[in-house]
Amino acid sequence: MLYAIIATDVANSLTQRLEARPAHLFRLQQLQNEGRLVLAGPHPAIDSIDPGAAGFSGSLIVAEFDSLTAAQTWADADPYRAAGVYASVVVKPFKQVFP
Repeated sequence: MLYAIIATDVANSLTQRLEARPAHLFRLQQLQNEGRLVLAGPHPAIDSIDPGAAGFSGSLIVAEFDSLTAAQTWADADPYRAAGVYASVVVKPFKQVFP
């Protein structure tokens, strides 16, 4: 089943985000290689594809997991959590309708 992982960043966490990004992307690449990643990306803090120093306000990941518990366990191990980037993370089932 698909699950949405919706994370909200701590204010002014761009430096921590950039430091943890390679490890974060590595885990996402693993999901993609396994054919389980639907989409992933950050929410710019301003209305711009490249927010520069404004940074990001959070992230969204939609991926396939065996269960809600498995999705939560995966989200809990995200390098952004360990680096203090995320203030909160919500994991919930997701039903894809389009495309």
